[in-house]
Amino acid sequence: MAVYDAIADWYETEFLPGSTPGDPIGIRAAIEALLEPGRGPVLELGCGTGVHAAQLAELGWTPLGVDLSTRMLTYAKKRLPVARGDATRLPIRDGALGALVAIMVHTDMPDYPAVLREAARVLRPGGTFVHVGVHPAFCGGFADRSDPAAVVIRPGYVDGHWTKDSWTTEGVRNRVGATHYPLPELLGAFLAAGFAFREFREGGAPVPTTLSIGAVRS
Repeated sequence: MAVYDAIADWYETEFLPGSTPGDPIGIRAAIEALLEPGRGPVLELGCGTGVHAAQLAELGWTPLGVDLSTRMLTYAKKRLPVARGDATRLPIRDGALGALVAIMVHTDMPDYPAVLREAARVLRPGGTFVHVGVHPAFCGGFADRSDPAAVVIRPGYVDGHWTKDSWTTEGVRNRVGATHYPLPELLGAFLAAGFAFREFREGGAPVPTTLSIGAVRS
């Protein structure tokens, strides 16, 4: 059973409605800037409950979703066409898609480098991949964000590990855990998968919460 099955109802009915309104950590701004308007299908890897589908559609794309969690997909299917599947083994032929997105999910994937290789496989040359994720340098079990004015960075950033350690008991990491990828490891995985970087964005203030990457399949 996918770990998110156990928290899907809480995620949909409590966590999302309780989130700060607007775009405080820059997720929507990053999607708009890095994906840009387009046509045709865009596949969201780890789509969860499908909360980003409306924005993808607003940009002209036809959103599709894949996720391992059956319970999360019961909510997502109300928002976009979905399939249960592993992002490291997509049931899609080589070079079939023009765009993929992964939004706030890379720390949920134990082998994100394999996900990137699979994304490159199913993208056509020149296709766009948009990654929006927690910032590797300022978010993780090593980062205490309880004071919004000053993030405290403790030892652990360079280790790269899975943890449930969190500065808050109201979030996702303390419930399902997260895998930490130091910045060089994360960026190196993009290059190893065959992507060329196009643009980077950071979101959140005063210390960034998200790091977003726009990449192109070479």
